Amino acid sequence: MTRLLVHVEGQTEETFVNELIRPHLIARGFTSVSARLLGNARQRARRGGIKAWTAVRDDITRHLLADLGCYSTTMVDYYALPATGTKAWPGRENANFLNHANKAQKVENAIALDISVSLKTPLQSSRFIPYVVMHEFEALLFSDCQAFANGVGRAYLAPVFQNIKDQFGSPEEINDSPATAPSKRVEILIPGYQKPFLGNLAALEIGLPKMRQECPQFAQWLANLEALV
Repeated sequence: MTRLLVHVEGQTEETFVNELIRPHLIARGFTSVSARLLGNARQRARRGGIKAWTAVRDDITRHLLADLGCYSTTMVDYYALPATGTKAWPGRENANFLNHANKAQKVENAIALDISVSLKTPLQSSRFIPYVVMHEFEALLFSDCQAFANGVGRAYLAPVFQNIKDQFGSPEEINDSPATAPSKRVEILIPGYQKPFLGNLAALEIGLPKMRQECPQFAQWLANLEALV
């Protein structure tokens, strides 16, 4: 029996896990896959900002110690992680100085180490598989620009999405400044863009195979999860 709890940043990721990740992993042999919002994310969405790492670490640690037969992972946006101050996530500040390929891995390694220290035993820490999305959930949607456009009901935007994608080596590289983060680009093109609803309609249209083909870090995470069975 293989069970997995995915600690997610918000409702968009929660829906993505429930609609796409869960069916895929259940078909691969998992007995249970569920998503849990980090803190009270629904209330937090009105204030902005992701929960402090210390609180997230404690939440993950409590879960792993309470259910010794369950694995745990994360699905959070690199773009949104606090880099400094009391909310800072391990590795996030230093990751800013690395090239794209190493940014997410720097944070993932740092939070995995912190979880290992918190758990105090390597056996328990091996049940934690961190994943940081580069740079946001919307980056995954650029894996198939025509399907993305179709999924949000605006087929005419496919060439515009493709032009954005073509400026980068992969969708995961679409940069993370306040003006050019993937979601900001989408919001300019689709006024009133509803991330949880339209974003996941697009994700369903695109499908996991195309995402893992175009997004190497996402593909590695999915492979790591599949290997748990």
